[in-house]
Amino acid sequence: MRKYTYTVTILILTTLLFYQITGCNNKQESPQKFAVMAYYVPSAVMPPESVKFKKLTHIIYSFTKVIDNKMQFNNPVDHNNLIELLKYRDKNPDIKIMIACGGWDGSGGFSDMASTKKSRSIFIKSVLNFLNNYDLDGIDIDWEYPGLPGIGNPYKPEDKENFTFLMQELRNEMDKTGKDYVLTFAAAGWKKYFDHIELEKVMNYVDYINIMTYDFAGGNTPFTSHHTNLGIINYCDLEKTPAYEYFKYHIKDTPRSSEKTINFIINKGIAPGKIIIGAAFYGKTWKGVPPENKGLYQHNKGPGDKATIAYYLLSKNFENKNGYLKYRDSIAKAPFLYNRTDSIFITYDDTTSVKSKTLFARKNNLGGIMFWQLTLDRTNNGLLDAIYKQSIK
Repeated sequence: MRKYTYTVTILILTTLLFYQITGCNNKQESPQKFAVMAYYVPSAVMPPESVKFKKLTHIIYSFTKVIDNKMQFNNPVDHNNLIELLKYRDKNPDIKIMIACGGWDGSGGFSDMASTKKSRSIFIKSVLNFLNNYDLDGIDIDWEYPGLPGIGNPYKPEDKENFTFLMQELRNEMDKTGKDYVLTFAAAGWKKYFDHIELEKVMNYVDYINIMTYDFAGGNTPFTSHHTNLGIINYCDLEKTPAYEYFKYHIKDTPRSSEKTINFIINKGIAPGKIIIGAAFYGKTWKGVPPENKGLYQHNKGPGDKATIAYYLLSKNFENKNGYLKYRDSIAKAPFLYNRTDSIFITYDDTTSVKSKTLFARKNNLGGIMFWQLTLDRTNNGLLDAIYKQSIK
């Protein structure tokens, strides 16, 4: 009898240990909903009542800044705009409304703030107060960039470790509230950025990494190229163009692409479900571009008179209009426009390319897609509609 009891006890303990290790004693979580995240800068042309809430899972209000080691609005009008936006959550209870801190020209306070435990604590306390006061669902840290100057911001080598400390401490304090806050961060879409953060560590504390798979090229790039392409471009695809030697011998790397960046991150061991691909609701321009290869991978004379153009204007005034012809690069999986008369080249996302990005994200089990930014697309059956149609399949 003792032997039987001993055997049964061992079996029970072994079974309990198995369930503890495998997590089989926990309720199975439902599959995570495919995220469609919109960065949103309110404007008179797209006030909150014009937002297509039903086609989004997250709205990231942009931006707050780090001021005196605290997260704050720089402009008082943002307070009223955010309050107005939040009025629509009651009618759209499934949506998450978040706040972004930083941005391209708003990241100057991060490096100093993150440099000590004391200053990080001041910032984190201000974040929690902000989230509580506005009843928000989370925060996106958009530090551009740790360990790099960005637009000319202060930076230091220690940013690499300090960014990890910031995200870890922020996550811990958010969890202590008992609320299910979402924590994300915006990351550059090129490899050098990842030399300056501890990616594997940081990912332990966040829900998503929002990859800015845009701005791959711009007006200061000496050769025209794609700025938000999905497809991988190899050296052989550049042959017989002036850009070949530039990329192969000067840059010593092939052009950037969304697929290339995301493959790089996944190969680092990051779970695909925590990765968000990025789309651009705007185009970039170059002037003084010769007609060879329809202007693609050619010399240029800098950014056009309008360095960036919103998508709704591109679709209305540029696509096969006013001397601009539209082309599609099947390798880069991206469109571009070229005006032979004015020698202007434009790179951008259109409905086909954002559809491809969304399908790529779903096929590869990514967490979803995000874009910068909502007010730049005001067209019927535009970019958001194209994303939404693929996101629900």
